[in-house]
Amino acid sequence: MQKAVESYCISKNFGITKALNDISFSVNESEVFGFIGPDGAGKTTLFRIITTLLLPDEGKMTVLGMDFKYDYKELRKNIGYMPGRFSLYQDLTVEENLNFYATVFGTTVAENYDLISDIYSHIEPFKNRVAGKLSGGMKQKLALSCALIHKPKLLVLDEPTTGVDAVSRMEFWDMLGKLRQHNITIIVSTPYMDEAMRCDRVALIQDGRILSIDAPQKIREDFSRKLFTVKSVEKYKLINTLRKYPGTVTAYPFGDSVHVTFINDAVDKSLYDFLNMGGLRDVVVQEAEAGIEDRFLELMNKEE
Repeated sequence: MQKAVESYCISKNFGITKALNDISFSVNESEVFGFIGPDGAGKTTLFRIITTLLLPDEGKMTVLGMDFKYDYKELRKNIGYMPGRFSLYQDLTVEENLNFYATVFGTTVAENYDLISDIYSHIEPFKNRVAGKLSGGMKQKLALSCALIHKPKLLVLDEPTTGVDAVSRMEFWDMLGKLRQHNITIIVSTPYMDEAMRCDRVALIQDGRILSIDAPQKIREDFSRKLFTVKSVEKYKLINTLRKYPGTVTAYPFGDSVHVTFINDAVDKSLYDFLNMGGLRDVVVQEAEAGIEDRFLELMNKEE
């Protein structure tokens, strides 16, 4: 299987801050590859290197079979990039923005309309509206249309759905799925775990290091302990009490519950007695399936 991206020991520093530390990975052609990590993990820096906008301090990388340092002019013709912040011209209309980007890449909207039609059709009725007046979901669709208008072989999306409503997020990922028929490789970062599950493979990244790379389901299955959800009306008191319990290994808040692991991978009467002594008598404990977030936190603890 051919590789769309191959990275070898990439490192990047900004002063004393090490943004990327010995990053190695590969992305297969036509794959949807996700990067999962918190703010400051190094995702944006890595994406700027992949898109030839930034040079690393160390390491090598090939993108679409070309050297990203010396073949950057040719690579830019074949990469579509959607940065985390909306970067189109706010005072131009939807149609003017799209025509501008098509012209920059020496093509026309008509020439590649079939590639963007599923996406652009959602905003085409508003083609005369200035981009700055669009909703978050419509801005997202316009930015994706502009990133695709030159029919790139590689599409790089930096947290494209952050701040967008749930329905628009789902629509966006449905659109990405349809791009597979055009043999476009997609690299995307996302803070949403439901989106991570729609990737072929994901890389967990923290503090400029890759912790794990695998299929999303495999990453979940690699969680090493039994996981339990614990619920109580007094959640703040619950998490503090659980962390004091001698049998607790980890306890993290997740939504309306606390995800907990125990030394013996089991819950016994001593836990309920301990919680009762702490003033918690309405506690519900259930075994649960680990998610990507749980595995991420487990790997972070091992690194520390």
